Amino acid sequence: MAYFTQFDFDRYLNKFCAWSLGNNPSLSLSTATTTPPLPLQTPSSTEPAAAPSSSGHSMAPNNSNSQKHPPFDPLHGVIKFFQGFGSLIFNSHRSGGGGGGERNHKENAPSNIFCPPALALEDKSRPWDSHGLEAGVVVQLKRLSGYKKYKVSRINFLNPRTRAAATGAEESFSDMVSLQPGGVYTKQTLIQELESLSSSPYFDKIDFDFKTNPDGSVDVNIPFEETVYPSKSRIRCVSIGLIPDEQPVEIDPNMTAKEQVELMRRENEKYKRRINGGRECILPKEVEGEIRGMLMQTTCLRASLLRRVLNKIQKWYHDNGYHGAFVINHNNLENNHGGDIVVEMVEGDITKLGIVFQHKLGIVCEGNTDIALIKRVLPKEVAVGNVYNRRAFEEAMQNLGSLNIFSSISSGYGSDEKNNGGISAQFALQELQQKWSDVSTEWSIVPGRNSRPTLASIQPGATVSFGYRNIKGLNRSLQGAITLGNLFSPEDDISYNFDYTHPYLDGIDDPRNRTFKAECFNTKKVSPVCTGGPGVSNSPIWVCRDGIKATITEDYSRQSKFSYGLVMEEVKTRDEGGDIVGRGNTVSYNGEVIANGPPTTLSGTGVDRMAFLQANLTRDNTRFLNGALVGTRDIFQVDQGLGIGSKFAFFNRHKISTTRFFPLMKVEEGKGKAPPPVLVLHGMYGGCVGDLPNHEAFTIGGPTSVRGYSVGEIGASRNKLELAAEIRVPVKESAYAYAFAEHGNDLGSSVSVEGNPTKSYMRNGHGSSYGAGVKIGNVRAEYAVDHNSNKGGFFVHFGDRF
Repeated sequence: MAYFTQFDFDRYLNKFCAWSLGNNPSLSLSTATTTPPLPLQTPSSTEPAAAPSSSGHSMAPNNSNSQKHPPFDPLHGVIKFFQGFGSLIFNSHRSGGGGGGERNHKENAPSNIFCPPALALEDKSRPWDSHGLEAGVVVQLKRLSGYKKYKVSRINFLNPRTRAAATGAEESFSDMVSLQPGGVYTKQTLIQELESLSSSPYFDKIDFDFKTNPDGSVDVNIPFEETVYPSKSRIRCVSIGLIPDEQPVEIDPNMTAKEQVELMRRENEKYKRRINGGRECILPKEVEGEIRGMLMQTTCLRASLLRRVLNKIQKWYHDNGYHGAFVINHNNLENNHGGDIVVEMVEGDITKLGIVFQHKLGIVCEGNTDIALIKRVLPKEVAVGNVYNRRAFEEAMQNLGSLNIFSSISSGYGSDEKNNGGISAQFALQELQQKWSDVSTEWSIVPGRNSRPTLASIQPGATVSFGYRNIKGLNRSLQGAITLGNLFSPEDDISYNFDYTHPYLDGIDDPRNRTFKAECFNTKKVSPVCTGGPGVSNSPIWVCRDGIKATITEDYSRQSKFSYGLVMEEVKTRDEGGDIVGRGNTVSYNGEVIANGPPTTLSGTGVDRMAFLQANLTRDNTRFLNGALVGTRDIFQVDQGLGIGSKFAFFNRHKISTTRFFPLMKVEEGKGKAPPPVLVLHGMYGGCVGDLPNHEAFTIGGPTSVRGYSVGEIGASRNKLELAAEIRVPVKESAYAYAFAEHGNDLGSSVSVEGNPTKSYMRNGHGSSYGAGVKIGNVRAEYAVDHNSNKGGFFVHFGDRF
């Protein structure tokens, strides 16, 4: 028996109002907006509500500030009467004919004729409609209004028998439902969604109903019965993305049963050929083993378990960067007893890879860079025939950026229109100008006492830089820089550096990655060998180098490399006045500068000419774990004198360093995840045999040696040993606090340096320090205590210690 409900009554009343207003423009509901609403009387109210009058309006108090009643509107009165009358009838029906005690007596009171029960209020400013019903009511889909837009608060998968939440259903089926919490939908959209789910093979029965909420929104309840298949124990994933789709065959209703069987047999043979024509997916065997374990735990294959299996497969692809891969189908499981689950995949094979050059405005143009050079730096995964992987394309963009010839690099991908199931990918590149120049002015900052930053001079300097990059489109470059220490008097202090870089020395197509670099240089630095110890005042000695250097570097990976080459240079030692000196200076008690220190050069004249071979081997597998540096780094360097130049210097100078970055806890790796605390252990040994010039001796102390001391403050020696330990604790993104302890020792070799500069300048030859600090970005601020003087100080440095 069908009942005429309150909902139906309101719906027809609304239609009547719309019709009345449309056919009688003179009528209006102005009183509905100008007349204040009847106050609701609740148990907590302290003042009684004004009693309604016979006209349906509230009685205002009789005082001077009361508003006049608006003119009576006949249509409004009729509407209010029928609303109250309908509410009375249907509330009486729900309460069982008026019985039921005090509550029903109040609901059926005459005042309800003009003041219906409190429903969800309508807010005209929001983009959705209130359901207009009492909270907690369950409404069938067919009872929803076709004129409203309903807001969905929650989506619940229910057991149809118990109406309880179905275990694991949300994990299995939530991705099949296009409805989202917070979304706004019409009745027609909800019907279409139900029809789409009903056609799915995973449900034997499925329905929608809706529970009303006090805020006017609804919860979508989905009671369902899932499909149950015969048990399966194995799974097979087949990539069929590049196999052309076959047109579906329409079954003629006039076909005989025999003809239908023959048609199904042919279709089954076509399906087998299609599956056999695909290739095995790249899904690892470990994942397949996990899926087999899931299947063997049950006696039958439920649709929820099948959906979890398919979701697990697709999740592996997306978690590993294969964002073009999707599960599209699986075989018929109804009558396939004991057989395999055959999963059909579109993995996203790259069928087209384009490289285009653009102007600054994004207009495609002809580029200067050789395409073979670009393809050389692309990872192997970024090629036609491979599966599209987002991580590989991100690595490709990093490799292209490392060439330093592009101002903008972007990549994109989409479906290949000519190859069904294929991926069309493209790189868009904007090249830097080949010829460039730059002029900058600066004040030179040098480490002063206790390594505090100090201006070298109040007179500004200037640097003029210029270059020609990407010569012949093969990333060859020629660049130079001229630095003037005193802009007002350029001839007093000038240094320069010119270099030519020739990558891919063995050819652009040769897998061996060797780069040739020729350099012509002039440098000027304060000699740390002639630095005084604590309390010792001496005039600085400047070491000026002019020379040429030719080096070949072979890259084994992004960070590991081997370089070897020839260096020929002329070294001059000068005092503060710019005069060449052969010995270090000391300051007497009366302030007089005396050149009675150790020799500064091997020749003793203040000028050395020498040639030597230089080799460097770096093994570096460090990486960033959520922003924290972890891994290992080993460096070995050797300089071999050739016996050419002043006093036919023949020597061997070598050093080896090893650094370990240990994460102190396991963390989940990913963007936005917290970095782990890190323990850093570092050791370095240096040694020398033969004719060692003093300006090539090892120095101990400084921000990259033993912190807490100035550069060379501990000593100068032929051999040295440095040990360091540091604990880093992340504070926030790109910042961490740290504590450290370090030690440096000359191993008693200072006496072997000509003139023993360590003793001459009253240095200890060994020293330790400890301290703590914080690193923000590229700046280190730390407090360190040196054990030689038992005093501490604050220091600011740029760059990392290790």
